[in-house]
Amino acid sequence: MSRLRISPLLSLCILLAALAGCASHQTGGGYYKDDGPGSNIPADVQATPDAVPRVETHARANFRPYTVFGHRYVPIQENQPYRETGTASWYGRKFHGQSTANGETYDMYAMTAAHPTLPIPSYARVTRVSNGKSVIVRINDRGPFHSSRIIDLSYAAAAKLGLIGPGHGKVIVEAITNDDIRSSRRTQTRTASTKPATTPVQHVAAAPPPNTTTDTSSDTARQQAPPPTQNALLSPREQGVFLQFGAFASQHNAQSLVTRINQQSGGMSGSAKVQYSDSLYKVRIGPFPSRTAAVNAAWALQQSTGLGSSIAVD
Repeated sequence: MSRLRISPLLSLCILLAALAGCASHQTGGGYYKDDGPGSNIPADVQATPDAVPRVETHARANFRPYTVFGHRYVPIQENQPYRETGTASWYGRKFHGQSTANGETYDMYAMTAAHPTLPIPSYARVTRVSNGKSVIVRINDRGPFHSSRIIDLSYAAAAKLGLIGPGHGKVIVEAITNDDIRSSRRTQTRTASTKPATTPVQHVAAAPPPNTTTDTSSDTARQQAPPPTQNALLSPREQGVFLQFGAFASQHNAQSLVTRINQQSGGMSGSAKVQYSDSLYKVRIGPFPSRTAAVNAAWALQQSTGLGSSIAVD
């Protein structure tokens, strides 16, 4: 198993790293024979804040195709959606303090990662499939150049996902493009908790529970909706990013959907609740800290309940 660092401007580094980068898997550690955890691991490394996405400027050279170990890589263009499921590994002290592919200094305790084709620098959300844990990392390096790996995480990012012990694990990698970040900033003024987000995986029309109907336009239905004054089943209206599963003229129908969602999901992304606004009873889960978190939750909930949802920002 081999791994190396490259710079778009110095192709000679490819050969030098290939000669020096031969390695074998370490149980409970990194992927290179003289790699692994550092000697001064922060006590609160798992509390390291996620990278905060911001619009980045990309040099044209960063998008040029390159070849490593006989395999040609074509970098993904700016604002191109990307989502891939595969195996993540991590790298530590062997590269700590060295230059990354875009000239930054690798800090194994920062929230960064190496990817063979995502723009550098850019951002991505990485979600571990087995436990649902998710982090946002800054892509500032190239690699791993191994057919069974799709991303190399920093020690801190791997620690937050629970990958330090096993050394690798199945993850979902989703690009956070500049367009995603700009879009999120347009909504950020509406709620201080909204953070930049990934490209949405899929938005599916909300599905009502059996024998109920969703009606968001009927004037008659709106007039029939009773005022929610002093109703203990209704949640107070909040601001933030939500998943909305339906909007009903009937509180009974809305509450039936809430019960169904909570029973089938087991509360994996929080409890569904009914909020009353615009003369409608809205079935929602949230608020989430970001659109990214909401999109990831939507995907997981659709797998467990079969129900689609849409993003709602109040």
